[in-house]
Amino acid sequence: TALGIKSCDFQVSRNNEEHHTEAISSQRLIVRRGQPFSITLHFHAPVWSFLPALKKVKLIAQTGEQPSKTNGTQATFPISSVGDQKWWNAVVTERDVQSWTISVTTPVDAVIGHYSLLLQVSGKEHRLGKFTVLFNPWGREDAVFLGNEAQRWEYLLNQNGLIYLGTADCIQAESWDFGQFEGDVIDLSLNLLSVDKKVAEWSQPEHVACVLGALLRTLKEKYVLPMPHTLDGQEQTLLNKRRGSVPILRQWLTGQGRPVYDGQAWVLAAVTCTVLRCLGIPARVVTTFGSVQGTRGGLLVDEYYNEEGLQNGEGQRGRIWIFQTSTECWMARPALPQGYDGWQILHPSAPSERGVPGFCDLVPVRAVKEGTLGLTPAVSDLFAAVNASCVVWKSCEDGTLELTDSNTKYVGNNISTKGVGSDRCEDITQNYKYPKGSLQEIEVLERVQKERMEHGKDDDIHPPSLESADPFFLFLEAPSSLPLRGDDQLSVTLVNPSDQEKVVQLALGVQAVYYNGVLAAKLWRESLSLKLSANLVRRITTSLSFSLFEQNPPENSFLRLTAVATHSESRFSCFAQEDIAICKPHLDIEMPEKAEQYQPLMASVSIYNSLDAPMKDCVISILGRGLIYRERSYRLNSVRPGHTVCTQFQFTPTHVGVQKLTVELDCNMFQNLTSYKSVTVVAPELPA
Repeated sequence: TALGIKSCDFQVSRNNEEHHTEAISSQRLIVRRGQPFSITLHFHAPVWSFLPALKKVKLIAQTGEQPSKTNGTQATFPISSVGDQKWWNAVVTERDVQSWTISVTTPVDAVIGHYSLLLQVSGKEHRLGKFTVLFNPWGREDAVFLGNEAQRWEYLLNQNGLIYLGTADCIQAESWDFGQFEGDVIDLSLNLLSVDKKVAEWSQPEHVACVLGALLRTLKEKYVLPMPHTLDGQEQTLLNKRRGSVPILRQWLTGQGRPVYDGQAWVLAAVTCTVLRCLGIPARVVTTFGSVQGTRGGLLVDEYYNEEGLQNGEGQRGRIWIFQTSTECWMARPALPQGYDGWQILHPSAPSERGVPGFCDLVPVRAVKEGTLGLTPAVSDLFAAVNASCVVWKSCEDGTLELTDSNTKYVGNNISTKGVGSDRCEDITQNYKYPKGSLQEIEVLERVQKERMEHGKDDDIHPPSLESADPFFLFLEAPSSLPLRGDDQLSVTLVNPSDQEKVVQLALGVQAVYYNGVLAAKLWRESLSLKLSANLVRRITTSLSFSLFEQNPPENSFLRLTAVATHSESRFSCFAQEDIAICKPHLDIEMPEKAEQYQPLMASVSIYNSLDAPMKDCVISILGRGLIYRERSYRLNSVRPGHTVCTQFQFTPTHVGVQKLTVELDCNMFQNLTSYKSVTVVAPELPA
């Protein structure tokens, strides 16, 4: 007031657009560090009357509960063109009789967070307002700089994502709403980060990512519910409704919304990706198919099957997950040896006790590929996840274990993420491991094995060898997916290369398995006794059908088909296995590829009932960021077997750009059948 300052205009609209934050807010100033932003001071009287005071004016920017110059959370700097260009600086760019426009630049390594901006004159401070500073992937000197504009759009600005589930041979894309620019996400994210009191280290994206990874893992453990098979049908239906990160983040931080259950692997990875993108760190969700977990860096994992061909219990050396999701984030790692910048894997550990955050390691993807175990603690775990070998045992009735001749269980397959600027699946396995059988892969494996042996960990490196003077072979062919309540063919080929006839016991089994390798139910088994003549190849074909199963597989489970062949005069069994995805009927969406903003758009949705029973109690839901204001749900008539039902929806797109329409169908036969389609929304043409 003494200066006669009438108001301070933060020029939110212009600044936020220049800093790529306009999607977060049009009311609050949100800037990216290392990039200038403008404010305008308006005075009550002509500036000349305040010149003596204005020559001594300084700005103060401060963040955190206890701002301090020593830890970089408070800065006092003059409005002068000769200020420190690598520190906070300000310069007058425009002036008239009653206003100054000042360009303020934050350091490229500024602490991120909510700031207060004050004006200091002759020791007195005048509060101008608040603003928020984020990391800056557009800034060449920022640790999170990402040089490719298409990648910046995909890994930072795109709120419409895809997460890949299923099996290595049947990858299924699930539409996901990251929602990093929802109005409250930035506050939720920074409130979460405020649990960490080392505010001075919020200038380092590595520190911020690790803190968030650990805290989000703790919150997930706190709010997670039991596996879905312990819930009734209605509870399970509600808990399956997971289409985006924001309701989950709100649930974890505010207690609002529905909880999540432990059968959804992608929840933690997706929410973490949302928070990182919101704060300015490029991030993406990555899915590994066939991922070994729980070996503590050991390169062997055991599986046990009974004489009926069914898996029966777990070993002490980890478990193979059908798929496992993780979050990668992009940044420089100046504290590590050269060559480890770029994509980093967030690897959070479980909380040590309830309410106490665990630890989160940040592992360069290149360290996993090269097997650089000594770089950070979690490299050995992640290397094992994509390189370990599986040892398959047969548990005999007398309690003894027999090694099987299994060479079909590979891990670290089809490591996938959403492609840049498209809906295609990008295979990034080459980032994590060298091609199988290549000289580079052999060299890396030998080096890792040698290093583990030097540390006294040689009992979990080499799989036991199996040699037989009287061999025979088994090959299993099965579909990669099976229609819900449908059937398909499977075939087993037995090869007797010897000059002697063999009597073989063949056991086939099917179990339902959750994504994390936990057995859900025993569904079917069959045993055959066969005579194989000398030098004979015999192929057996049979039907694999839901009608054979003892019960329906649980929602979101997979079929694990196993075949075990035992030669009565040999000391070993042949083994083969296939994981099969269960495919629901297909939802087909038809709508134009382009649409005009604020003009009605029509979409047609149809479903063909390929099941053997009617689909009753059908409820269809449509949602889409920038297309539909709120989710809409409609009840449909029953769909008889072999029939198609088609319905149309009209909505009005409100946001320009590539938007995604997601459609979901629930009925008495299944839940959460989803499909999606993208549309490019263009701005209306202005009249000539």
